[in-house]
Amino acid sequence: MSQLSFKHTPLPLVKAAGILNLEIMPYYIKRKVKEKPAARKKRQPSLSTMVKRLDKVFSQYIRLRDAMPSGVFRCISCGQIKPIEKADCGHFYSRRHMSTRFDEDNCNAECSYCNRFNAEHLKGYQDNLIRKIGMQRFQLLSVRANETKKWSCFEIEALIKHYQGKVKGLEKEKGIKL
Repeated sequence: MSQLSFKHTPLPLVKAAGILNLEIMPYYIKRKVKEKPAARKKRQPSLSTMVKRLDKVFSQYIRLRDAMPSGVFRCISCGQIKPIEKADCGHFYSRRHMSTRFDEDNCNAECSYCNRFNAEHLKGYQDNLIRKIGMQRFQLLSVRANETKKWSCFEIEALIKHYQGKVKGLEKEKGIKL
């Protein structure tokens, strides 16, 4: 039996630092050179991300609105006077009600203990809220809490800008930085 000998010709290597010469390579091996995009568009943040940003700015506004210039506030639920660092933005109707989540009548400065740990804080909150805004506005708030609201990105963005301006004004006016 005769031996067949194949002449093996290696692919031409080397142009500079051992890189394959792509002009000689078959079409199925050639790598396509990808062009880099000039500039990527910034993705618009999701609605949930924007709502989180608005929550933060709105909370700062409520705490500054209810703070006294001396850097303390009165808790809407228990009535105690505490330093602003212990303030939360307490909602009478919970944040799951999107129609009243960013309603200034629904939100007030509340001490972190009442807001997070005291299960019976809503009774004191209701009494003091009615005293603060009146029965008619409280009843309108109750009606609004039972409505359905779907926020658009445009509305959320507008509210973020609105409350950022108010926060800056209150920080300057009261001399408190959060």
